[in-house]
Amino acid sequence: MSQNLSEADQKELSTFLDSEQSKARMQSTVHAFTERCWDQCITSSIGSHFGRGEEACLSNCVERFLDTSLFIVKKLESQRDLAA
Repeated sequence: MSQNLSEADQKELSTFLDSEQSKARMQSTVHAFTERCWDQCITSSIGSHFGRGEEACLSNCVERFLDTSLFIVKKLESQRDLAA
């Protein structure tokens, strides 16, 4: 099928697929950290509000996740820049 596509179309398709794969990885990561933070922080039964300390735990867990993700991205970018 891709033999019938022009070079520009193949490049556009490749860019689209890369973008979709990136979105899928991000969704997978968000799902994983959501599950992890939920399991770690939510200890009471689900109701109309969080139990004592659960909201703070979730907030801290998410913040640590974002801090770690940002650190990893910056580290990978600096390694890529050094290799280039």
